[in-house]
Amino acid sequence: MTHDVTFALTAFAFVSSITPGPNNLMLLTSGANFGFRRTLPHMLGIGIGFGVMIVLVGLGLVRIFDAFPVAHLVLTVVGTAYLLWLSWKIANAQPPDAARAGTKPFTFVQAALFQWVNPKAWQMALTAITLYAPDRTAVAIFWVALVFAMINLPSVSIWTVLGQQMRRILSKPGRLRAFNWSMAALLVASLVPAILPRLG
Repeated sequence: MTHDVTFALTAFAFVSSITPGPNNLMLLTSGANFGFRRTLPHMLGIGIGFGVMIVLVGLGLVRIFDAFPVAHLVLTVVGTAYLLWLSWKIANAQPPDAARAGTKPFTFVQAALFQWVNPKAWQMALTAITLYAPDRTAVAIFWVALVFAMINLPSVSIWTVLGQQMRRILSKPGRLRAFNWSMAALLVASLVPAILPRLG
């Protein structure tokens, strides 16, 4: 892979990782509700889980979509339904004190598995493989996964820190409730770019 291609891949990884989407909006919410330390497994789960996803998609799963395009539509529907349910859970999240006693942040495994129902993650993985590992060799696929792994964690950390910094502002239950409902609405809105192409 040439330097120009590597630079383009790095830029794509950064832009797609740091822009709003289900992962980042959930980290923003988790940072506000649980703080940075308790959200760390969630962040690691995203970074490592997405890297594994790229490898598995590149080494074989992408061929399923080539052979059965309807599989992508089914995946989009399932992922959308799950994210709508998750949005409802976020909107009705308990205040921090209650959250410590009941609701818990995503675990590493939950965050890693979430990538498989995240429409944006699928779009990112498929686009990255198509553009930067078109020959689908193992070396190219692992390189794409490695670049994303290195870029992803610092990018998603910014959203968690931002959420954590907002905790002072959201100390009152009414403000936190409004924030959670806003994040739930944005999470639903983030599905639109993934859904519209399937309807066209």
